[in-house]
Amino acid sequence: MNIFLNISATFWSPDIWLPPNITWQDISPNADNKYANYQHLIFPLPMALVLLGIRYTLERYWFAPLGRSLCIKNTRSKRAVPNEILEKAYLNKKIKYKQILALAKQLDWSERQVERWLRLRRSQDKPSTLTKFCESCWRCFYYASAFFYGLVVLWDKPWLWDIKHCYYNYPYHPVTNDIWWYYMLSMAFYWALSFSQFFDVKRKDFWQMFIHHIATISLMCFSWVGNLTRIGSLVLLVHDSADILLEAAKMTKYANYQKVCDCIFVIFTIFWIVTRMGVYPFWIIYSTSIEAPKIVPMFPAYYIFNSLLILLLFLHAIWTYLILKIAYRAFNAGQMEGDIRSNSSDEVSDTSVNNVSINNATNYVNKSNSKPKTH
Repeated sequence: MNIFLNISATFWSPDIWLPPNITWQDISPNADNKYANYQHLIFPLPMALVLLGIRYTLERYWFAPLGRSLCIKNTRSKRAVPNEILEKAYLNKKIKYKQILALAKQLDWSERQVERWLRLRRSQDKPSTLTKFCESCWRCFYYASAFFYGLVVLWDKPWLWDIKHCYYNYPYHPVTNDIWWYYMLSMAFYWALSFSQFFDVKRKDFWQMFIHHIATISLMCFSWVGNLTRIGSLVLLVHDSADILLEAAKMTKYANYQKVCDCIFVIFTIFWIVTRMGVYPFWIIYSTSIEAPKIVPMFPAYYIFNSLLILLLFLHAIWTYLILKIAYRAFNAGQMEGDIRSNSSDEVSDTSVNNVSINNATNYVNKSNSKPKTH
C-alpha cells in the first residue's frame, strides 16, 4: 500500500505537472474559480451512452430513410451456401493455399469452388451501403455540430484572436460552462467510438483504431488535468473542419453522386492542407514551441504535451503527401473513380489495383484517425 501511495505521489507531483512554485491547491476548483476538476473526467462515460442512443435514433429515423430516399441499397452480397467445414476454416481468417487444397480434397470440390465460397463468405460479412451511409451521416453530423459549437463558444474568447492568451496568467485559467461542455462532449464522442467500434463496420485496423481512441481520450484528459484547456480547445476546432468534408464526400459517393463527391473531395483536400499544414503548424505549434516558453516557465508535463503536438504535425505531413499523390494520379486519369469505402475487414475488390480512386485517398485519410490528437 505504501509503495502504491509513493508511486501515486511521485506521478502527481506538481513539479512534473505544473509550473515552478505552483501547487495543486493553487488551482483547486472552488466556488470563486471554476478550474478544471479532474473528478469531472467521469462524466464523458455516461454522456457517451447518451450519444450512442442519439446516434442510433438518428440512424433509424433520419439517416436510413434519407438513404433509402436516395435509392441506397440495404442489401448485401449473395450469401454463401452453409458449410460447417468451410465455416470453421473461414473463422480462422488466415487461410493459406495448402489449406485450400486440403479443404478441396476433403469436400471433393475444386480449388476454384473453395476459393469462390470463401470470397462469397467474406463479402457476406461486409456491411450494406446503407449501413455505411448511416455511419458516415452520424460522423458528419457530429463533426459539423462540434465544429460550429466550438466556433460559437470560442468566438468571444480572447485566445481565439490572440493565442498568447493561452499562456497569460497560466495556470490560473477558469473553465467556463461552454468550454466545459465542449471538452466533455468531445471526450464522450471518442468514448462512444471506443464502445461502438465492437459492433460497427469491422475494419482491418480495428485494434489500431481502438488504441487511437484511447490515446485521444488520454491526451484530452492530460490537457484537462494540466489546465491546458485553452490550447486544447483550439486544436479541437482546427481538426474538426476537414473531417466534416471527408464524411460528406463518402456520403455522396454512397448515394452515387460522383460529381458532387469529386467536388467535395477537392474542397476537402484544400481544407486539409490549409488547416493541418497551415493553421496548425504556423499558428498552434509556433505558439506552443516559440511563444509559450517566453511567457510561461516550462515544466516536464508541458514538454511531453508539446512533443505530442509536434509528432501530430509530422503525421499530418505524411498524410498530406499521400493525399496529394492520390489526387495527382486521379487528375491524370481524368476522373476519380471507384468507391469511397472504409477499410472493412477481409474486403474483396474486383477492381484493378491500378484504378485511381477517391476511395484510396479517403482510406489514407481515414488512417488519420490513428493520430495522437487532442480531440
